[in-house]
Amino acid sequence: MVQQGFILVLSCLGLAQALFLCFYLFTLKKGNRQANRFLALVLLGLTIRIGKSVFNNYVVLDPLYRNLGISGILISGPFLWFYGKVLLQKENHFSKWNYAHLIPFIVFVLCSKFIPNNKNFESYLSYGLVVFHLAIYLILSWIYIVKMLKQANPRLLKWYRAIVIGACLIWCFYLSNFVGFIPFYIGGAILYSILVYGFSYLLLKRHVFALEKYSNSAIDRSTSKKIVLQIKNMFADEEIFLDAGISLQRVAEKLQISSRELSQVINENEQKNFSEFVNHYRIKKAKRLLIDPKYINEKIATIAYDCGFGNVTSFNLAFKAETTTTPSQYRNKYKVVEFK
Repeated sequence: MVQQGFILVLSCLGLAQALFLCFYLFTLKKGNRQANRFLALVLLGLTIRIGKSVFNNYVVLDPLYRNLGISGILISGPFLWFYGKVLLQKENHFSKWNYAHLIPFIVFVLCSKFIPNNKNFESYLSYGLVVFHLAIYLILSWIYIVKMLKQANPRLLKWYRAIVIGACLIWCFYLSNFVGFIPFYIGGAILYSILVYGFSYLLLKRHVFALEKYSNSAIDRSTSKKIVLQIKNMFADEEIFLDAGISLQRVAEKLQISSRELSQVINENEQKNFSEFVNHYRIKKAKRLLIDPKYINEKIATIAYDCGFGNVTSFNLAFKAETTTTPSQYRNKYKVVEFK
């Protein structure tokens, strides 16, 4: 009894969190709003399907309601594919004709009262077709991922791939349950809860939205890589990061690009903002100076200023964020190594 109660609570928590995410994505005004809505519909479709599993495990549902629950799969597949198309392309080529892919869902819902769902051959056939329908869109999503490997932002591509993998895991579970390989029916709801909370963590960290603001940029992946190489060469040869007054605007002017484009290039290729990127080079130089015999007796403050930091506090914070140790600890560690 306690075990069943625990499973019910865990399953319901996943469903509640999924509904919260749907509401969050539908109302979110940042980033690619169309992509957010499509992702919300993917989650909504899966939540309807998983919700049916949870209720049906504890209450005998009418065939009509079981069919309405199953219909959620017919939403999730198309919108998963739609989500990739509007998330990964810089120009929105999404046509309204794509909504024709929702015809199976509409037909299924309208006919749900007449579709058999009583564990006979016809019931298994109709459910098998629904599972096959999702498989088609999972395949289309993977094909699209492969197609966009060299064109899309790698972080957005990684995020979309994670969403597709999650959907594939759910599909594999229910297929295995359908053919009798996995008898634990409610396990799908538990798996969904785990996936939903994992995705929630990434979403609420703004993992995706940080890059969606560049979706309309004219800079493609090839140009982006060339520009970031220019930036790295500039930082290595001219050591402009040593200037305490360095700014995004000044570096952008040297490269003859806009500040927005510079921010995009660094974010896409280095997964850092401009300040973090500059500090990376400063810390790299500071690490050399801390173990340089000529600086071995210099104060930490001197090294901080010589590396472009305006004060010791910001230097200590940036150094620890980069290396997980303080400058003093790093220097002492070197002394120990040298002594040995």
